[in-house]
Amino acid sequence: MSKYLKYYLITCFLGFTLTLQAQSKPEAFINYINKYSNLAVRHKNKYKIPASITLAQGLHESNAGLSNLAKAANNHFGIKCHTDWEGEQVFYKDDGPNDCFRKYKRVKDSYEDHSKFLMNNKRYSVLFTYGVNDYKSWATGLQSCGYATDKEYANKIIRIIEDYDLKRYDDKNPPLVRGRRVKDENKAPVLLREVYITYNLIYVLAKENDSFNQIANDMGFKVSDLVKYNEAPENFQLRKGDIVYLQKKKNKADKPNFEHIVKKGESMYSISQKYGIQLKHLYKMNKRYSNYVLTEGDFLRLR
Repeated sequence: MSKYLKYYLITCFLGFTLTLQAQSKPEAFINYINKYSNLAVRHKNKYKIPASITLAQGLHESNAGLSNLAKAANNHFGIKCHTDWEGEQVFYKDDGPNDCFRKYKRVKDSYEDHSKFLMNNKRYSVLFTYGVNDYKSWATGLQSCGYATDKEYANKIIRIIEDYDLKRYDDKNPPLVRGRRVKDENKAPVLLREVYITYNLIYVLAKENDSFNQIANDMGFKVSDLVKYNEAPENFQLRKGDIVYLQKKKNKADKPNFEHIVKKGESMYSISQKYGIQLKHLYKMNKRYSNYVLTEGDFLRLR
């Protein structure tokens, strides 16, 4: 079994419910990533285009699949007809009042055409001199080569990639979304739990009478991986609303979280979960040991 996309929850681990500090992300964007990340990874392997770039462009150009062009024509990349297009067409206002855009039978066809459009067009040949992990060069290159007239196009693509941690799909062995198998390739895998992202970490929220074993079963994970990611014993009794990460936590908190003032009822563990920091690194940054007991008002470094 290959590694699957791991989505996680911010949980108050020692019996206290943490206030979720998730950076608000549009649900449509999260759903889009869940739905098409596997396809983007396959195109990365086949065409050597960063999966992060493919996903970010798809998200931006189609407004996460909600644009009129995406709904009416399955066109997720805003590709116009040009002289060599022999397929179906639709017309929308863009640079001109009635521009011609390509129409596809399936979203999959739009992804395929996007990859071939970049690969077979000499205008974009310089992009393929960049590595599949160099999303910044790809983004700036797309703008320089004239993919879009928007002067902020590169910055918008890079912002999407970094806000949603899409660069994880450019890894050698990227996480894959696992869900119940569906026959329609345009439908997302049926996930048994809602997934969220905060501080570029993915998580799910525990349900009533939940367990690591149940979450692992629902999301296609090994129980041993979940307990390792969350630094908890396998038989730990989760409470409803607890956060369970489905990927390894970080060495330090994301900016602008530089410090934390301890509140009543908090522990080193609950704080490590709150900010997505590995417990050992939180201790190390603050020169504390495992027998350290927090006092309300204590100052802790987070990065």
